[in-house]
Amino acid sequence: MNQKKSHRKVFIIGTVAGVIMFGFCFAMVPLYGLICKQAGLNSTAGNNGLLTAVSAEPTEPPDLTRRVKVQFVAVNHNGMPWEFYPRTKEITVHPGENGKIFFFAKNTTDKAMSVQAIPSMTPVIALKHFHKIECFCFTQQTLSAHEGKEMPMIFRIDKDLPKEIHVITLAYTLYDTTPKETRKG
Repeated sequence: MNQKKSHRKVFIIGTVAGVIMFGFCFAMVPLYGLICKQAGLNSTAGNNGLLTAVSAEPTEPPDLTRRVKVQFVAVNHNGMPWEFYPRTKEITVHPGENGKIFFFAKNTTDKAMSVQAIPSMTPVIALKHFHKIECFCFTQQTLSAHEGKEMPMIFRIDKDLPKEIHVITLAYTLYDTTPKETRKG
């Protein structure tokens, strides 16, 4: 009788742990957005990029004595069946001037899907000097079956970027945010 209770206890604990893990994974993207918003790292139009909002036009001339290489990386989370990549892998800009590149996304499935691109950057110190003016990552993107889309990203690097930083890497991970009821249909 004790062994039966022991097995039942293990089963209940395992089931509860499984439900909690599933719930955590399902809530990862909205939870990430909430944490980033609270930490001041939200990639939404209201916060305009990784940290602070800047106007579309520079207010002072760029620093033509410096060049910074910006590399772009795109990754699909958990084998998501989309094509997603930067059209340009890297560009060189002067601090204080706008840079513009395009990413391409294509829904390769037979159903409409919604996604959210979540950014990360190295070196981390560059975060407070890198400002997105326009970015597909500000909102979820929804594409119909087999639809492709060019998505612009306009940014500016502050002139007070530390002198020792010559390369910044901006990576985006694309997450499936399709509503659960849409996935079944």
